[in-house]
Amino acid sequence: MTDKTAEKPETTDYSQTLFLPQTEFPMRAGLPQREPELLARWARMDLYRKLREAGQGRDRFVLHDGPPYANGNIHIGHALNKVLKDLVTRSQQMLGYDSNYVPGWDCHGLPIEWKIEEQYRAKGLNKDDVDVVEFRKECRVFAEKWVDIQRNEFKRLGVEGDWDDPYLTMAYGAEAQIAREIMKFAENGMLYRGSKPVMWSVVEKTALAEAEVEYEEHTSDTIFAAFPVLGSGPLAGASVLIWTTTPWTIPGNRAISFHNKIAYGLYRVTAAPEGNWAKVGARYVLAKNLAEALFKAAKVEAYELERDVSAADLAGLTVAHPLRGQGYEFDVPLLDGDHVTDDAGTGFVHTAPGHGREDFDVWMANGRMLAERGIETRIPYTVDADGRFTKEAPGFEGAQVITDKGEKGNANEVVIRALAATGNLVSRGRLKHQYPHSWRSKKPVIFRNTPQWFIAMDKPYGDAGAPDPAAPAPTAGGNADTLRNRALRAIRETQWVPAAGENRINGMIANRPDWVVSRQRAWGVPITVFVDKESKEILVDDKVNAAIAEAFEQEGADAWFTDTDGARFLKPYGYNPAKYERVVDVLDVWFDSGSTHAFTLEKRADLKTHRVVDGGRDKVMYLEGSDQHRGWFHSSLLESCGTRGRAPYDVVLTHGFCLDEKGEKMSKSKGNVTAPQDVIKDSGADILRLWVAAADYSDDLRIGKEILKTFVETYRKLRNTMRWMLGTLAHFDEAIRVSDPASMPELERLMLHRLAELGPQVEEAYRTYDYKKVVTLLSQFMNTELSAFYFDVRKDALYCDPRSSHVRRSALTVVDHLFRCLTTWLAPILVFTAEEAWLDRYPQVKDGDGSVHLELFAEADDAWLDPELAERWAKVRRVRRVVTGALELERAGKRIGSSLEAAPVVHIADPDLRVALSGLDLAEICITSGATIADGEGPAEAFRLPDVPGVSVVPSRASGIKCARSWKYFDPATAEPGFPEVTPRDAKALRELGRAA
Repeated sequence: MTDKTAEKPETTDYSQTLFLPQTEFPMRAGLPQREPELLARWARMDLYRKLREAGQGRDRFVLHDGPPYANGNIHIGHALNKVLKDLVTRSQQMLGYDSNYVPGWDCHGLPIEWKIEEQYRAKGLNKDDVDVVEFRKECRVFAEKWVDIQRNEFKRLGVEGDWDDPYLTMAYGAEAQIAREIMKFAENGMLYRGSKPVMWSVVEKTALAEAEVEYEEHTSDTIFAAFPVLGSGPLAGASVLIWTTTPWTIPGNRAISFHNKIAYGLYRVTAAPEGNWAKVGARYVLAKNLAEALFKAAKVEAYELERDVSAADLAGLTVAHPLRGQGYEFDVPLLDGDHVTDDAGTGFVHTAPGHGREDFDVWMANGRMLAERGIETRIPYTVDADGRFTKEAPGFEGAQVITDKGEKGNANEVVIRALAATGNLVSRGRLKHQYPHSWRSKKPVIFRNTPQWFIAMDKPYGDAGAPDPAAPAPTAGGNADTLRNRALRAIRETQWVPAAGENRINGMIANRPDWVVSRQRAWGVPITVFVDKESKEILVDDKVNAAIAEAFEQEGADAWFTDTDGARFLKPYGYNPAKYERVVDVLDVWFDSGSTHAFTLEKRADLKTHRVVDGGRDKVMYLEGSDQHRGWFHSSLLESCGTRGRAPYDVVLTHGFCLDEKGEKMSKSKGNVTAPQDVIKDSGADILRLWVAAADYSDDLRIGKEILKTFVETYRKLRNTMRWMLGTLAHFDEAIRVSDPASMPELERLMLHRLAELGPQVEEAYRTYDYKKVVTLLSQFMNTELSAFYFDVRKDALYCDPRSSHVRRSALTVVDHLFRCLTTWLAPILVFTAEEAWLDRYPQVKDGDGSVHLELFAEADDAWLDPELAERWAKVRRVRRVVTGALELERAGKRIGSSLEAAPVVHIADPDLRVALSGLDLAEICITSGATIADGEGPAEAFRLPDVPGVSVVPSRASGIKCARSWKYFDPATAEPGFPEVTPRDAKALRELGRAA
């Protein structure tokens, strides 16, 4: 066998003499496989407990978790929310707070009831056939299952929290405290019984939520009806026209809504057929762009516009009910409503607050104004549970809207005939449209007014009795101690991120009606009050309330439903159960979640705070999507202000929603859904976390495969930078640390300056929850200043300098500082990658129970700051850019391969730049084997960059021979004896290594 190597000239292999990077930290992250291993390690070491131990004695920063609903797998919106919360808690911990995070779940409510009812129907059972306590137990088991599933999905995102001891709104202690909270409102007189319209199934005799209805094609009667204008003025003698698809709701009419942006006109009928409902001389007010269609439907042959009608004309207008003289003698006001359009009808909306949500909302929003005008604000009960008119619909009592079989009743016809008799029917017709049907019976539903429980917004605290809806109330801006004013004051005392959130919730609170807190459901915390059947007053007795709460602590809210007559809670304290009504409505789940501060923040020792409002320094943050200004932020504010006089939070941060790559809403039908589980499986949770951190979360966020690819690439660059640092630091130990920065070369001092400059910027960005800025700062620094500049320049010294080289030792010391700072600064975002790198760098930590997440942010020394040095090197780097540009052209033209083959001549005409370069090795900075600096503009053919005037470069090949170790070109005459193939610097390195040439 021939030894072919013996045929070649023998050459020395110097690769083993270089200090090349050495690390087990892989280039390919393998996050989907590696991340679960780190999760298991954190679980074994009980990282959350260690974080609490590390935080003992610090000021406390508590992020109170807005509870997700315990139903279904998490979606990308959940991932955004939970990762953002984790960014907050981890960064605040590393800023020096004790930053606690206890996750929670919202467990009561309709969606779970709905699922259990589906299970019963599959067995041929009806919900009403099952004992309510048994039904509630099924709901509890269902919620528990989804809490466990979601908990594991949230943990997989790398979210750190007290997952073994979360809060649940269905926990017995929570249900007891929620009951205490609603009883506080009863005790202070703010809870009262009023009414509100709900979707009602006549067939099933039950209220339905939106999720329980299906919209099916339905043919409805339609009418145009006239409401005569009352009083004097330009519109006297005219009528305001409305159009409706529910003529049966006319007896319930109490107002007409208009929109201040719609153009209205006053029209006169000038020609019409004999006997027509719309007669010659009739004057009608309606939207101008609907006039043609309306008069055609009304069979009007000719008409004319008398005048335009402004919003100001309408705002103070009062009209008569079209059935005036038949028991409807009240005035009907016109109200400005955002829900009004001029797409169809008349541009006015007939408003029956007992028969529509928008009607109810606009009526309640104007309640104070109406009371001041002397208008009765009580909402009538015109239709009963059987779908029949009551005595509050004079002239129609007993007529049916819908029969008990779900068929059309006679209510429409009797109302239409009555309108025709009064001369206020203008036209009638039929319309096919989508109409709500019960998902069970498949029959149409109606909106009807039902008794509900409310919390008063404008009743002053200390006033006895229930609020009088007809009485004038203090304005929102007044000084009275009302729930509205307490909430408005608390809003001003809260930090809102972004700041626009303050105006948004302020407007909602200032204009909202009283809070409806009751629901006619089974799975929830009951409204634990007894009502005197004669006086209608709520029983307020501290001993009764305490007994209820204690029973709930032991048995949960089921205790209320097992005691069907209330005897358990009334008899021991001298009350006759027969004289009291036990309220069976449950609380709206928003009251549940709005009370979480009471049974979580105040009850758990690990979450108790001494907040700024109490003279302390601790902070409580609420963080959710921007829709929660109307939801959890809102209900929590009202509940806490109503019972404690202040907000439960100090800081409120909101984020946008997740859209697809085109900015469209995600839906399964479109096939544009990005599931967090899929992203984690394909790329890892750190990629998802990087996407969240890099986004402007104050706006809606886009996500999709192409967008994620960009973050995979961003991550790859960050990881490779960390990998290079780890590999380089394999050759570093404390014995070679340079402890005096002043003795370091300028380039190292420049990097220390940049660290000292960057540190406060990063920490301030974290402190102000600006994670996008953190990612931008660190990405630019690591990619542009480290990988593309500092590391590039220093690779030669780090790889090739002698072990004793001061430059090399200084560079290694700086890389050590860089690693500690960058790894801790990235840790809240790239939780898995930062931990992996930290454990690779510090094996002793890996062998113990240490973690990068137990560290504070590494701090750069302010003494490292050197603005003058930074200014000088900014000039140096400008010159370097020109040289680099010239060498790129040489490489492109294949005149050189490596920049080490070049020795350019650099012409400097700018005296400031010449001074900046004084004493520096330009060849080292530009990674060439040589560089000559010449004064002046340089020849015309020299390479220039337009934005760097006064610098030009004439490329030139390096002379001499190529060093067999460092690949630099050098003059062989300078080679040291015994080392002819290498530079003198490399010869010294070899001697220190004990190697001969």
